[in-house]
Amino acid sequence: MKNKHIVPSLLFVFLLLTIATCPAVAQPWVKKASKSIFTLKTFDAQGTLVGSAPGVFVGTGGEALSLFAPFRGASRAVVIDASGKEWPVEVLLGANDTYDVARFRVAMKKCPAVVVAPERAREGSAVWLLPLRESKQAQEGRIRRAEIFNGDYGYYTLQLPVASVGGGLPLFDDEGRLLALMQTPMSADTVSYAVSARFADSLQMSGLSINDPALRATDIRKALPRDFSQAQLTLFVAASSLDSAAYAQLVDDFIAQFPEEPEGYVTRAQFAAGSDRYADADADMERALQTGRKTDETHYSYSRLVYQKLIYQPEPPYEPWTFDRALQEAEAAYGEKPLPAYRQQQAYILFAQQEYRRAATLYDSLFSSPLRSSELFYEASRCHLALADTTAYLALLDSAVSLFSRPYLKEAAPYILARAQGRMDAGRYRDATADFNDYEQLMAQQVNDHFYYLRFQAEQGGRLFQQALNDITKAIDLNPRQELYYAEKASLEVRVGLYDEAIATAEACIALAPDYSDGHLFLGLARCLKGQKAEGIKSLQRARELGDTQADGLIEKYGK
Repeated sequence: MKNKHIVPSLLFVFLLLTIATCPAVAQPWVKKASKSIFTLKTFDAQGTLVGSAPGVFVGTGGEALSLFAPFRGASRAVVIDASGKEWPVEVLLGANDTYDVARFRVAMKKCPAVVVAPERAREGSAVWLLPLRESKQAQEGRIRRAEIFNGDYGYYTLQLPVASVGGGLPLFDDEGRLLALMQTPMSADTVSYAVSARFADSLQMSGLSINDPALRATDIRKALPRDFSQAQLTLFVAASSLDSAAYAQLVDDFIAQFPEEPEGYVTRAQFAAGSDRYADADADMERALQTGRKTDETHYSYSRLVYQKLIYQPEPPYEPWTFDRALQEAEAAYGEKPLPAYRQQQAYILFAQQEYRRAATLYDSLFSSPLRSSELFYEASRCHLALADTTAYLALLDSAVSLFSRPYLKEAAPYILARAQGRMDAGRYRDATADFNDYEQLMAQQVNDHFYYLRFQAEQGGRLFQQALNDITKAIDLNPRQELYYAEKASLEVRVGLYDEAIATAEACIALAPDYSDGHLFLGLARCLKGQKAEGIKSLQRARELGDTQADGLIEKYGK
């Protein structure tokens, strides 16, 4: 077939019918049915006409069917009913680009509507094409052949002169029930096509419809799915795919459709808080609680919202939202349902309040819960670090790492790095170096000059001097504008007796930062140790002029 809507016959129903050449026949239902037919017009954001097509009302609440093509690129749509009155299209209820059909709702409280045929028409039965104007007559045809697509829907092929057929015109059965919508013919076709009205009327939104390429091609507002869980999925997907105005409208639609569910109010509160409208957010959280549903989850969400504002957006302040309020909501959630996540939320808040002992106690109670994880041990270790309990701090970091086995995955890297820093702070330099080595192996493409500087410090503390020199050299290679690295390298080179190397490194440091005292200090010290005391004292004196107090002792020692 030449028509762009036809694919292999296994997928579709072909209904071959011929229209009699005799005059059109009057039917008793035609006048009533013609009142349900309208003209759809769509416009872009500038008000320019995008497209036009016939359509038909299939529900007394404004539910209607037409072609989808006019909606592409449109920002606004209207229908002009049989009496010539214009009504705005309120929302798209579903669409299918392959068959070029759309289901939508018009902003009408009551309208004339036809009944959609509940089943496919049989071969040999009569069908009627109703024109786009009130008339008492319709063109008659007969079905010659029938197949099935998408389970039990009919696709119709008509032997009609192309000029007599318009895309979107309704096709009725002998009882005046809507059987199909005519599809837009191609100029070269000698036959016409129609798709099942029952199929078009079955179209609805799913949770992922918001990402449908066809629906994204129109700015006409889309309806939420009728199923609550699918509508929730839409909200989740829309958060990262819609602009703020469209997302705000979608959330309002969700609340209007599911006013007794707390999720809409919670989502709108989160959106308001993200826009610094904290009073609005607070009011919506109270509304969510007033629904009386899932109140433990709502208290938990309330606590998180307050906590995140205080941690990540402390300014401007919103007086009613305090850490005490966040803790109160978390405790209320736990009181209604003792879930570990609610207790963990309390621990977060207590830590932020510097109530480290209480937070640590809560974390300890969670180690045998389903939340047991490396992250939980790490969070607990921070409490003991703040309490200066080094033994417990390192033990918890050991527990965090021990939940992984060798060979380590990248997920272990943050905890290995944290333990490396903890071990170094505790003076366990060689253990720290081993952790730094594991971290480098996992994160070879992400390590930077600061990492090599940290490992240099651990290696130097563990008297692994050659490794330390290698790492400080890598740090310099990665960041040659950091004068501290040159000073640290020169210091170590002096320490291990590499005086010529230390002189060269210190001179490079001075060339980079002439007023950085450490460069002059280590240049002077290296020269004095090499026996070049006169030049060395000059460099030490320059270091003293720049405010280095260590230079005094060295001048006194080597200036005699």
